[in-house]
Amino acid sequence: MKAPSFAYAKPRSLEEVFVLLRRTDDAKVLAGGQTLLATLNMRLSSPAVLVDITGVPGLAGIGVRERALRIGALTRHREIERSPEVAEHAPLLALAAPHIAHVAIRNAGTIGGSLAHADPAAEWPACCLALDAHIVIASRSGERRVKARDFFKGLFETALGEGELIAAVEFPLLGAGYRSVFLELARRSGDYAIVGVAAAAKPAGGALSDLRLAFLGAGATPILARNAMAAAEGQQASPDTIAAAERALEKDLTPIGDLNASPATKLHLARVLCARALARLAA
Repeated sequence: MKAPSFAYAKPRSLEEVFVLLRRTDDAKVLAGGQTLLATLNMRLSSPAVLVDITGVPGLAGIGVRERALRIGALTRHREIERSPEVAEHAPLLALAAPHIAHVAIRNAGTIGGSLAHADPAAEWPACCLALDAHIVIASRSGERRVKARDFFKGLFETALGEGELIAAVEFPLLGAGYRSVFLELARRSGDYAIVGVAAAAKPAGGALSDLRLAFLGAGATPILARNAMAAAEGQQASPDTIAAAERALEKDLTPIGDLNASPATKLHLARVLCARALARLAA
């Protein structure tokens, strides 16, 4: 199919972006376009104006500032995958990146575009939850920061308001001693995950502290599995502890069935991944 007709604008500054968004009720922001262009061609989206922000300076790049790793919204998935700063300060992102589609997609897609789209089966939203990230949101009135746990509101719904866009993501530096694990199950390499988990913890003597378990593909949003985390927090990763965390997932997750798996199958797979993640974090 062909995309519906629309106007196209490529602003060169954030001020121009906000002017365009204010003038048009039905505008779509184009960052990487790896989802938006597909929905246009399938006529699932029909904006009046496509606002291409790829020419706006200051929205890309990776760097450490004020005890946080800041990644600009226009930073490509592939840049994150290959970044030494990411590997050092947020290795969970480096582990997750290879699971995002294929290299051609990772060369074009952006972290800001992924987060704004808020697909619950995508990798970056779950990683943001696991790492307690802040989403930096820009508008004409300035910037505001929203915790990842407050950013994802529902299926493809976020805390972005009218005239706002994602400027960057900030990940607190975890410090030494933390381990990260990213696991997902998909029918084929490059497919969206049936279910996955982004995990981090600080192991000491086999016990796990500051444990984070964030699941993707297991609900309408990425989900921080608080009950499973509580079951394993401060405990040795013994078979009994892992089994208790697996059981607790039933209180955390309410999977939605799809073409790939039923809700019961997704919950079973989430338990399998939970057990694997805990064992790897403690190894």
